[in-house]
Amino acid sequence: MPLDSTLAAAALSIALLCSAVVAENPYRFFNWNVTYGNIYPLGVRQQGILINGQFPGPDIHAVTNDNLIINVFNSLDEPFLLSWSGLQQRRNSYQDGVYGTTCPIPPGKNFTYIMQVKDQIGSFYYFPSLAFHKAAGGFGGIRILSRPRIPVPFPDPAEDYTVLIGDWYKANHTTLKAHLDRGKKLKFPDGILINGRGPNGASFNVEQGKTYRLRISNVGLMNSLNFRIQGHKMVLVEVEGTHTLQTKYSSLDVHVGQSYSVLVTADQPAQDYYIVVSTRFSSHVLTTTGVLHYSNSAGPVSGQIPGGPTIQIDWSLNQARSIRTNLTASGPRPNPQGSYHYGLINTTRTIRLAGSAGQVNGKQRYAVNSVSFVPPDTPMKLADFFKIGGVFRVGSISDKPYGGGIYLDTAVMGTDYRGFVEIVFENYDNIVQSWHLDGYSFFVVGMDGGKWTAASRNSYNLRDAVARCTTQVYPYSWTAVYVALDNVGMWHVRSEFWAHQYLGQQFYLRVYTDSTSLRDEFPIPKNALLCGRASGHHTRPF
Repeated sequence: MPLDSTLAAAALSIALLCSAVVAENPYRFFNWNVTYGNIYPLGVRQQGILINGQFPGPDIHAVTNDNLIINVFNSLDEPFLLSWSGLQQRRNSYQDGVYGTTCPIPPGKNFTYIMQVKDQIGSFYYFPSLAFHKAAGGFGGIRILSRPRIPVPFPDPAEDYTVLIGDWYKANHTTLKAHLDRGKKLKFPDGILINGRGPNGASFNVEQGKTYRLRISNVGLMNSLNFRIQGHKMVLVEVEGTHTLQTKYSSLDVHVGQSYSVLVTADQPAQDYYIVVSTRFSSHVLTTTGVLHYSNSAGPVSGQIPGGPTIQIDWSLNQARSIRTNLTASGPRPNPQGSYHYGLINTTRTIRLAGSAGQVNGKQRYAVNSVSFVPPDTPMKLADFFKIGGVFRVGSISDKPYGGGIYLDTAVMGTDYRGFVEIVFENYDNIVQSWHLDGYSFFVVGMDGGKWTAASRNSYNLRDAVARCTTQVYPYSWTAVYVALDNVGMWHVRSEFWAHQYLGQQFYLRVYTDSTSLRDEFPIPKNALLCGRASGHHTRPF
């Protein structure tokens, strides 16, 4: 149901009340109604999750430092949450929209997210974080444009397109969730979607001679995907908020959870061309197509669908290493991105993280450093604020793998506020893994095959490594990142393989200070939902 005037007024009053905390920048208001609806992306009727009747959901367009007021009404018959992949929620992890920080929105109720895209630009996406809702839709693109007069290192494109790619199952999300709850592994997906559509269902219009920006996000469940356009080169210009060296690629690997911006110039003869997305590193290759349609096209797509890389690890690794920060470009502020000399800062701690899989009580589970995450009855961020004991234990996950068997726990790792840490993701498996950290961008300083050792630091890129929030780790390999822990909160670290995440391959990084200064962290939102053992407590008086 659409918001009535009472809810709209409530959203406005919340925005006004928070203005004392959030800097005076423009406000953008969104009213979203989340419903079930029939969708047919692979020709089979499914129960999809729609936002305002749309699958995928509507894009969010914002400018650096805008305040977003997003009122979400849950018309589903089960709890629901949205999370915002890549939005850093500066000093405000209460709005992160994952269960460790935010109570679910009950059926028939609403919750208003109040957040600021503080000091950010770039391409991101949102998605439903509870249950296995991500397999039903509920996701959409987020773009944050630079403020006026902040130079951007390329001319304005003729058009700016969101391109959401991802693997997809024909089974309903409830069926997939029940399969996982029984302790079973998911089978290989049934197909790939481009903007919620199957083969040749997505089309992008271009005019000959003009240049277009494509914001590509892999919103799928498990597969790395290769993206390419028949007869056209792509110029990479931005990765998850970082302007990059403008390198040309014939095809681009986009791992699960990652976002890239490319420029494509319509410089070929006037006709239609295939846009191709196919799985990587899989024995069975799934492929789908969209259409790049020239306005003066002389004919439909034709010829053989262009092939792409399939299982070549070295090809993908070399491409990943070629993605570097453009040090001469401004970021969200009018100064070169290279002015922050991360390579000259001494790290204060090394955290090594390794995923694993196994059986616990006869059911399939996945783990980080042998701990398979179990959600508590109360979001940990609320337990911190209300000083509710027994919800979680800081240090319930080690900062290095020890090789023991998998066990269940509510995994929370404590870290020092304003520490500068090295995180090494170690992959002992024969699959490509993908890892995400909420609340931050990190510098991807190194990746290579074999076992990580202290000597591996000799190969780190300490000059122009790309800063992003999601990184891949190749089979039997490692990836190292540097991150400045300057954002207080309870932050989600997760596998982007959604079945692995659902079955425990996640934990929370607690960046804590006992300071009550607004310079360090915003107070709990006045409209925060309270659940579990936080029920009956009070936030702040209006």
